[in-house]
Amino acid sequence: MAQLQLDPTERFLRAARGEPVDRAPVWLMRQAGRYLAEYRAVRDGLSFLDFCRDVEKSVEVSLQPLELVGSEAVIVFSDIFVPVPGMGVELDFAPGPVVADPIRSAAQVDRLVVPDLRESVPYVFEILRTLRAELEGLRIPLLGFAGAPFTLAAYLVEGRGSRDFAQLRRMMREAPDILRALLAKLTELVVAHLEAQVEAGAQAVQLFDTWAGLLTPSEYREWVLPAHREIAAKLPRAQAPLILYVKGSSHLLDLTLESGADVVSVDWRVDLADAARRAAGRVSLQGNLDPGLLFAPPELIAERVGEIKAAGRAARGHILNLGHGVLPGTPVEGVRAFTQAARSAAGDAP
Repeated sequence: MAQLQLDPTERFLRAARGEPVDRAPVWLMRQAGRYLAEYRAVRDGLSFLDFCRDVEKSVEVSLQPLELVGSEAVIVFSDIFVPVPGMGVELDFAPGPVVADPIRSAAQVDRLVVPDLRESVPYVFEILRTLRAELEGLRIPLLGFAGAPFTLAAYLVEGRGSRDFAQLRRMMREAPDILRALLAKLTELVVAHLEAQVEAGAQAVQLFDTWAGLLTPSEYREWVLPAHREIAAKLPRAQAPLILYVKGSSHLLDLTLESGADVVSVDWRVDLADAARRAAGRVSLQGNLDPGLLFAPPELIAERVGEIKAAGRAARGHILNLGHGVLPGTPVEGVRAFTQAARSAAGDAP
């Protein structure tokens, strides 16, 4: 395995598919974000949605992590809610999504439409095409992403972010048919969005299910797993592998392994070697450094990364990442120490 000489695109895609690699690839969630002064400078004066619609600026911040922190993959700068207004939903960011008219009735779900995303959010695909052209010569992989149906539904029903999503949980009990209808439309939207991203140049896509971790295993099996499986079944995964990320999902690991995704991203609460054993060669794994560790001295970061790399060798394939996104205020030096340790020989197979 050590004699392989792979470029970053080959390394990433082979790891995602469980094929031999020279070492684990590395990227970060929220790698283009507020912790970078360069990101803040580009965004200055723009609302978040206007920033997402600005092709030139979105391309610029998508590329920043390559040189600034040493990432080996680029994920398009966007937001999980970008395609939602096209359904007929009025929303704003303050700073997270705020829905003007939260969905509480069957009539509201009936009025939602699944738009032609190439017409409703053409800038997303222009950004992707531009990035793919920029990255092709560098052989850096390009990732797209979408929010998962349950997480989108959580915001649409609640109206904004919440600690417990009481309105959503009430709908699960009192109006399950309304929630199922909403999830069906959102699943159709997510599939269409990810398909169009692959068509525009994304070489892998990640599905973010930020709030599914609030559920019990039985609730997850009923309300989330069917949509994950449907998305995995409908996407062109031979062309672009699918990565699943569910925040706070250590209690749901065995169920996420049944999702049909090519890669399951796990957080720092999960023992990576145990996750590899439970995956039993079905999927590759991504993760799982605690983002809080990026505040630590470089030698401590390197030590923990070495442990993760060693544990990841038991997996079908392994992509080094954080167990969640980069935290606000994270020192850039800590992020660089992570990617540098990921690229070093320590912890790699002999």
